[in-house]
Amino acid sequence: MIRSMTGFGDAAAEVNGTHYAVELRSLNNRHFKVTIRLPDDVLGLEAELERALRKQVNRGSFTLTVKMKLNAAGVVSRVNDDAVLTYLDHLEAIRRKVADQSVNIDLTALLALPGVLQPAEDVEAVVEQARPTLLGLVTQAADKMNAMRLTEGKALCADLVKRCEVIREHIDAIAGRAPLVVDEYHDRLRQRIDELLAKAELSVNQADLIREVAIFADRSDIAEELTRTAGHLDQFRQVVDAPDDEPCGRTLDFIAQELLREANTIASKSNDAEISRRIVIVKSTIDRIKEQVQNVE
Repeated sequence: MIRSMTGFGDAAAEVNGTHYAVELRSLNNRHFKVTIRLPDDVLGLEAELERALRKQVNRGSFTLTVKMKLNAAGVVSRVNDDAVLTYLDHLEAIRRKVADQSVNIDLTALLALPGVLQPAEDVEAVVEQARPTLLGLVTQAADKMNAMRLTEGKALCADLVKRCEVIREHIDAIAGRAPLVVDEYHDRLRQRIDELLAKAELSVNQADLIREVAIFADRSDIAEELTRTAGHLDQFRQVVDAPDDEPCGRTLDFIAQELLREANTIASKSNDAEISRRIVIVKSTIDRIKEQVQNVE
């Protein structure tokens, strides 16, 4: 079953007074790519969260954002007394060297110095508490995102099937038209030769005329290309209708490339205005398909 690579999912929970929120966004990408944004307190969980996400998706470009709002006790930072005293000793020594000048020590400014303020809670304890909650929230957000991707995938599937039907309609018409092209060429060639020879009062050998028509028929034969195109359309539909959740975007892209290859060959062999007109529509429809499958997982 087709899944789009565009989606969004979120999840939130409050555990022991700490609020956790996870947002997950996805866009199309040929491979798996993830950007994870975490609060400083839980940066150590980045690798685990990425592994959890990989279990839920196959390919795409993902942005995982985690937000935490700690309880009051966890927010209040602890002042490192030893660090403050060390800074004061240094400042006092400097003040003595410039005793003839007025020097004021701003205790508020001391709080901004490295090492003065420390988290009230131990970082490792915060990580251990957050780990199971965040892993669960990532799974929930991924489930919601995949549900959205599946819904959009159904719309993609309907569009792709519709475009394949358009291609098949024109290919069938071309297949019906192709045998007539040789007969029409024979009649036009015969008429033209008769007109030219009548002025010169000459005649043409029937065998030569047949040989010329046979050469034209061989050069313009598109039966093999039409058969392969029909086979590619059948294969495309089988992949689209497959009931499993296996990624199929790359497979569909490959089949679309093969469809375009056959269409280009038919166009190069075409010596008929009606076939040329239809094959232009076919190639345009294949281009639309190629654009669409870029967003299929």
